[in-house]
Amino acid sequence: MRLNVLCVMVGFAVSLAPMVASAQWEVKAEAGLVAARGNSDTDTANAKLKVVREFVRWKHTLESAGVYASDSTGAIGQRWNVREQTDYDFSGKGFWFVSGRYEEDRFSGFEYQSTLGTGLGWRFFDDPTTKLSAQIGVGYKTLRRRDSLAEDEVTVIPGMREEDAIAQGSVDFEHQLTETTKVLNKLLVESSSDNTFVQNDFSLEVKILGALSLAVGYGVRYNTDPPADFVKKDTLTTVNLVYELK
Repeated sequence: MRLNVLCVMVGFAVSLAPMVASAQWEVKAEAGLVAARGNSDTDTANAKLKVVREFVRWKHTLESAGVYASDSTGAIGQRWNVREQTDYDFSGKGFWFVSGRYEEDRFSGFEYQSTLGTGLGWRFFDDPTTKLSAQIGVGYKTLRRRDSLAEDEVTVIPGMREEDAIAQGSVDFEHQLTETTKVLNKLLVESSSDNTFVQNDFSLEVKILGALSLAVGYGVRYNTDPPADFVKKDTLTTVNLVYELK
């Protein structure tokens, strides 16, 4: 994914602004760029987009995110993913969900990972100050590992395509600390017989003016069984501008 693709994600959110005519719509976009010059020349960009539509008992959430890193030799890593979830509220606090996720990640040893799942969730808190919900379910995961080199560093071992049933769960937390400051945390777990994937994203947002905020984020991604030559844990620290309409 190139840098202009990340910019398009933010531009798309701004173009949706006229559609946000009631509380049934929520649009949120954020983006950041870090450039280092001197002993090292690297550029890193990231962008996120979230669109939520609610009506009656149904809620649809579409999320997309991308990270792009390059140096003087060209692209050194990129990651993008998209996730969609549909909820049906059956008790005010309890809900049934169906979700799907697709990801390509050149930072890891996987060509792609995709999941499809369903389950039940519960909203423990849902007021203007604090929101806390959790969900648990089952699903199916498909992935393909990247090609790797054998010990002789000449022979190429082709990556294998794998499919497996998974158990999945997530926890979403949001708390308004002050009128202009809030914290957010999202935890996602997908566990199969061969690998457990954990992702946690923490963010502190401070409102600047109107719909604009500044966000400092820290994300951790962990695979218990990554492909050879890849570490189990990846981290990402971001400083982004956020544009949000409700």
